[in-house]
Amino acid sequence: MNPKRGPRRRDRHGRGLRGPLAPSHVPIARSRSERFDDFVLDAVDRLRPLWHRELSSVEFAVEEVPPLDELGDGPGKIGSDPIPLGRAEAATAVTPASVVLYRRPLEARARDRESLGAMVHDTVVEQVAALLGLSPGAVDPGYDERR
Repeated sequence: MNPKRGPRRRDRHGRGLRGPLAPSHVPIARSRSERFDDFVLDAVDRLRPLWHRELSSVEFAVEEVPPLDELGDGPGKIGSDPIPLGRAEAATAVTPASVVLYRRPLEARARDRESLGAMVHDTVVEQVAALLGLSPGAVDPGYDERR
């Protein structure tokens, strides 16, 4: 072994580089689910100035896919799409009100990141509207313009 060069490291199995390709603070290092969470937080932050009091006790969450009992047409289903993009649940004595978005169905429908951000925002507006018993246009005045 040459003392000036140090030990050689061979890539015996053709696996290429090991470890992260970018530092953790660079946007490219964020995972798809982390970027999706950022879209949800941005959408909620855009609604908070108008609906701060109403949204103060609402929990927002992201799930990968909807549970099986929410798939297909059945009683209480809104719209004709068999795969929901989110759900809103009113508060009970035990649980607070919540809005849940389903990441994979939204990502499957989006053409690119920009359209995904718009779809996430629209879905948050629709679910908040359902929770508050209002129309989406009343929750976000710009909602009807994007349609």
